[in-house]
Parts: sequence; C-alpha cells; structure tokens
Amino acid sequence: MKKIFSGLTACLLSCILMAQRSAPAYPLITHDPYFSIWSTTDELTASTTKHWTGKPHSLLGLLKVDGVIYRFLGNSADGAKDAAIQTAIQKNVKLNATQTSYGFTCGPVELNLQFTSPLLLNDLDLIARPVSYVNASVQSNDGVAHQVQLYFGASSTVAVNKPQQEVIASRYSSNGLNILKAGSTAQSVLKTKGDDVRIDWGYLYVAIPSGKNVQQSVSVQRPMTQAFDAVGAESDKGTELSLNTVVDLGKVNTAKDQLILVGYDDLFSVQFFSQDLKPWWKMNGSTIEQQLAAAAKNYKTILQRCNNFNKKLHSDAIKAGGEEYAALCELAYRQSIAAHKLVKGPQGELLFLSKENFSNGSINTVDITYPSAPMYLLYNPELLKGMMNGIFYYSESGKWTKPFAAHDLGTYPLANGQTYGEDMPVEESGNMLILAGAIAKVEGNANYAKKHWKTLSTWAEYLAKEGFDPANQLCTDDFAGHLARNANLSVKTIVALGVYARLAKQLNETATAAKYGQLSKSFVEKWMQLAADGDHYALTFDGKGTWSQKYNLVWDKLLDLQLFPEEVYKKEISYYLGKQQEYGLPLDSRKTYTKSDWIIWTATLADNQHDFRALTAPVYRYALQTSTRVPLSDWHETTNGKQVGFQARSVVGGYFIKMLEMQFNKK
Repeated sequence: MKKIFSGLTACLLSCILMAQRSAPAYPLITHDPYFSIWSTTDELTASTTKHWTGKPHSLLGLLKVDGVIYRFLGNSADGAKDAAIQTAIQKNVKLNATQTSYGFTCGPVELNLQFTSPLLLNDLDLIARPVSYVNASVQSNDGVAHQVQLYFGASSTVAVNKPQQEVIASRYSSNGLNILKAGSTAQSVLKTKGDDVRIDWGYLYVAIPSGKNVQQSVSVQRPMTQAFDAVGAESDKGTELSLNTVVDLGKVNTAKDQLILVGYDDLFSVQFFSQDLKPWWKMNGSTIEQQLAAAAKNYKTILQRCNNFNKKLHSDAIKAGGEEYAALCELAYRQSIAAHKLVKGPQGELLFLSKENFSNGSINTVDITYPSAPMYLLYNPELLKGMMNGIFYYSESGKWTKPFAAHDLGTYPLANGQTYGEDMPVEESGNMLILAGAIAKVEGNANYAKKHWKTLSTWAEYLAKEGFDPANQLCTDDFAGHLARNANLSVKTIVALGVYARLAKQLNETATAAKYGQLSKSFVEKWMQLAADGDHYALTFDGKGTWSQKYNLVWDKLLDLQLFPEEVYKKEISYYLGKQQEYGLPLDSRKTYTKSDWIIWTATLADNQHDFRALTAPVYRYALQTSTRVPLSDWHETTNGKQVGFQARSVVGGYFIKMLEMQFNKK
C-alpha cells in the first residue's frame, strides 16, 4: 500500500510539474549567439535573467502602484531580498514561436508582460534586425484608478564577456526615441573567440518612445527601492552599470500599454577568411537608430504578423504530430535561429553561420547544419543555403583541398578555416549531398546543386569508395567516440548517393544518374545482410547483439528515394518501442543517453501517429521535467532527464522534420 501511495504521489507531482512548466528555460530576447537572454526559472522573479551560457545578463522590472513597489522581472544577482519590495504574483507564463508572455498581479493592478523577438524566417531583414520588443500592459483589477509607474533596467553586463570589464554608458535622443547605450571601453572587435564567452564589443541599446512621462538615466547598480528616484547621469563609466528607464503611466484603470525596445549593434559580426563582415542589416548603410525607429514604427504590424505565424505554426504542428509535438516545435523555434548569425559574404552571398553552443564553439559546423535543416527547409531554404555556402566556398576556393567536406569553418566568430581536430569525412560529405537534394525537393529544381556540381561530384566519388563500410572514424555523435563499420553512417552514404543520382537525373547527367542509382541500390542489399541482427539491425556490421537509432533513414522516406524496403523501417520502429526509457529512446546500445533531435527523426520513420507519438512523448516529458534549467539541451540522459551536455544549440530545428514530411506529402 505504501508503495502504491508513493507511486501515486510521484505521478501527481509529475503532472503538477508538467502543468506549471512550459520550458526548461524561457527565451526572452533571442537574436544571435551573443544577444540571447533567458529566464531559467518558471517564475520570472525567481532568478536573474541570463545569457544562454548561464552568466547574468540582468533585466529588471518594477511596478510602483500607489507608492508600493512590486518586482515582476528578474532578481538581484546574489538573490538578496529587499524587504521594502513586494514580489508580483505570477499567474501564468505562455510560450509560442516568437513570444514569451507572463501574467502578474501587482496588488490592485494586473500586468501582462510580453517579450517578442520577431524572427519571421521569410523576412531576412526582419530576422537580421537585432531588436526585441518588451511590452507591458497594465490595468486595474478592482475598478478603481491607481497611480502607476513602470521601471525597466538593463545591466551593461550584456555588452561584456566578464562583469569586471569597464563599460561606458550614455543617454541621447534620436528619431522620436529616448535611447540608452552601453558598451565596453576597450571595444576589442572580433578579438574574443571560443565557446563559453560573451561579446565584449558593440553596444547594448534600450529605447522608448519619447515623452514627458519618460525618464532615463545611467547609474551604478543600486537598491531597488531607489529605482524610481531621479538619481543618475546622462553618461557614466565603470563596471556593471545600470540603464534605467522610468515611465509614469499616471492614473490607470483600463489597460495602458508601454513598449520598450532592446537592441544590440555588434559593429562587425564575424570574420570570414580574414575579412571582417558587418551584420546583414548594415549592408545598405543602416544605423542602429534607424533600426530601432523602424522597429517602433512598425510594432503593431509586426506583432500581427507574429501572431499570425504563431497560430499557423501551432496549427500545422498539431496536424503533423499532435499537441505535445507542437509544444516542442514552439520551444525549439527561437532557440534554433538565435544560434546563428546572418551576414552577407564577400561575394554578396548569404551566410547564416551557426555556433556550436557548449559543444566546442565551432562556427558553421556541417553536422550542426544537418540536424538543424528541417526548420529552414520548411520556412526558408535560402537560410539553409546560407549554412552551406561557406562550406562550398572553402572547397571551391582551394583553401580546403581534401576530397571530402570540411567539418567546420573555424571557432566562432572567426571563420578562417577548420579548427576541429579531426575530420568526419563520411559524415560531412553525406550531409552536404543529402541537404542539396532536400533543397532541390523544396524548390522543385536542382539549380543549387548545379552551381556546386563539381564539388558535390568529388564528395560523391569519395563516398562511393569509402562510405559504405566506414573505417574507424567519428560521426556527428562524436561524444560517443570512434566507431568502425557504423551501420547508421553507412545508411547516410547510401542515401547520399541515392540523392546524388536523383540530382544527376534532374541535371540530365544520364550516365552518372544510372551509375550511382545502381550503386546505391546494390549497397542497400549488402547493408541489409551485414547489419541484420534478428529482429533489428545492429549498431555496426560486426556488432551482433547491438543496436542504434537509424535516423539517417528518414531522408530516404522524405525524399521518396525508395532505396530501403519499408520492412526495414517497420522492423526498426518495432524494436525501438521496446527500448524506450522514461525520458526517451537511447541513442544506441552503448549508453542510456540520447539526442532528442535524432529521436524525432527516428520517430518520423513510423508509418502511423500512434508510434510517432509513443516515441516523441518522452522527449516532451524531458523538456518539462528535466532538473537542468538551461536553454533546451539536445543531449540528455533517458533514465533521469538530466542534461549530459550541450545547450541552446540550433539542432533543435530538427524537431520540425515531421512538419517537413507533412509539407512534402502535400506536393
């Protein structure tokens, strides 16, 4: 009886936790690997807001109602409490693709706080604009008008790598906006590289429409009780300065809204083979003041566009995979985009460069592009090309001379050539070929492949010789170590060669199409024999009694290559369903950890919604129950839901693969 009660209690607690939580961490301001601010607690007041790396990037929000101060956003860095400040009561938190919204009670008034990063992938100028909206809507809850003042503070630590770095901050007006600006005094542009680092060049901006009711100042950080005091300066120099904005909303009964803009001008974003590149939005000579002004002017229109997109994404995701799947896609959307930087290359080409967040800090890694691709294929394949263009340039310029694709272009933000210590020849060559084929599927032509046909042909020739029975090497799951005769990597080769044959046919390369079409089909027959292990297929060709997720098979299905018989999919799915743990399907038989993006890919091999949801439901459970409060980690332990490594990475864009399948099936 005691065990039953204990089990029911655990189940009840689990249900309560899932009902209260929407995410392991909540995206607030999400633009690129440097300008990325999150809340890591379910209550917005329970912690200091942070950069995705976990370092404080503090935002602070206070509401003074009839002389009583309520804190609704953020906390002091050390968690110290101020007895004179009341904590607003958080009623709810809601998350969709482009927004995170909170509802609060602050005594006799209600506050709705909405963070919007308008990352609409079909509008490159908009996703490149480094400006997020923070909108506060206040109204009385007792039918009586109340005197209300709003305080919004932003720490200058957003503009430095380490808090002790000196900054300079100032106040000025431009284009109908009151603006606060802060940045490091050193301005060591593009001098810092690596993984667990933050930007220490460029400038943070907080802007608000000008008015008599607005006061802005710069100050050293001070007690919250002094936040509404008109103490501060127009400029200051020091460490950990505070950018203060106070708005007197006057008597409030019915709803009053106040919009605040938070932006960042990084001056130069990345270095691409020794050339410093400005962000995309600067290409036509635009200034940050103009970007802020445009963001303010078009707020209502942009907000409506975001609302329309949020609804469509949610509806489409439900149709593709159900409510829980839709919640995962919403959680992944901003995170994936914000792990990239959009710039224009030296030849005018689009470059959408990823950063390997907490997985070594590489820039433009091919096996990060591969799992991220489904979301961009779905919403804007030009951005996927932007992930591939730099890799093609690396080979076609002669800077990379090996007969297979490079792993990366360097260490973020310096894209001057591969810095990863070891090649992944089969992995990366297969990835590039498959994605070229996926772009052709989306666009209905092979024009992009034609542009890079010589390079793709070199990689295909390499795979034909070396890819079917891979030598001892790393694949994208490099944390699992080297593996020879990797059956899933062999699948990648087979699918990539099948894609190459399809592309050759589209380009009227008849002989090449026939040669590689026949080769890929002959490889399938050999694969089924070598990998066979009774009721499933093994991890390696010589590893009987082992198993692995064959997530690379998904492209055979999505691209309708018809290489592998359906019995292969069915056999694997049936086997996987018996290997699940509480928080997901392990990656393979060696360990109990997993990669959530690969689980969604593997689940997409299922031929029915029941099996798809059975495989993806534990991923949703992980996202809501994990004790690791960081921007969603894609590498976690299936037995206890804890993060193993990685966080805030772009690969969660891979969750959209089920939606991509639905789109392909409509064609």
